[in-house]
Amino acid sequence: MSALPEMPGDPAAPLHIEVGGAGEPLILLHGFTGSVETWAPLRDSLGRSHRLVAVDVIGHGVSPAPASLERYSFACALDDIAAAVSQSGIGRAAWLGYSMGGRLALGMAFRHPGLVSALILESATPGIASPSERIARERADHALADRIEQDGIDAFVREWEALPMWESQRLLPDPVRQRQTAQRLRNRPIGLANSLRGMGQGAQPSLWDRLPTLDVPVLLIAGALDRKFAGIAGQMQEVMPHAELGIVPDAGHAVHLERPERFAHLVRQFLVRQGRVVAAR
Repeated sequence: MSALPEMPGDPAAPLHIEVGGAGEPLILLHGFTGSVETWAPLRDSLGRSHRLVAVDVIGHGVSPAPASLERYSFACALDDIAAAVSQSGIGRAAWLGYSMGGRLALGMAFRHPGLVSALILESATPGIASPSERIARERADHALADRIEQDGIDAFVREWEALPMWESQRLLPDPVRQRQTAQRLRNRPIGLANSLRGMGQGAQPSLWDRLPTLDVPVLLIAGALDRKFAGIAGQMQEVMPHAELGIVPDAGHAVHLERPERFAHLVRQFLVRQGRVVAAR
């Protein structure tokens, strides 16, 4: 498997979006190293009741991967996503974000609240509250970004997929794991490196203090085997005024990949309760 050729991308080009399904719009934001292909396991189940609007975040998939760091800042990434969604003719909608995409979806609710009617946050965090811990994470993110550029995408993906946080995926069928690896390899080193530098957890402003002011319904999903993010989801629920918590047994960080049927059920039922979809068929 080989990666896309190394190209800086057109810094003025819009983000790549794929649309499918029918019904009320549901905007999908993938995690770090992901793309619109992240949502392939859910296209059939969620596409029956929703118009799925999947976005390749800056530096990922076939969206631009510019060399300049400016467009990778958390605020600029949010503005790019908002512009791309608005240009597609979509107004206020529900947003589903996974990991990095969850951080972005949450940020969207504060920066562009007129576009967000509900949030589904999978394995997400509002950022790092401690300034010293945030600085330490920023240094680690920059060091990893440097390695991605120096060693290339193949070496990085091997390193990334060996992390303990993916242990729960070891028993997934080989074709599922191979598709995920192939998708990650199609990213460009400069895009992933600059994503870490510009909108990694070390660079993102903490949103913890703003959670009590969030006035939209929220579903927080995490895998029980991912103790860190299950704990963060519980802490978020305690301070958010309209939040529900869905902890999925026998799943780790990527609940949508490891338990797609259960994940889709949680999403559909949450949106039914918000009146944004008819009962699941």
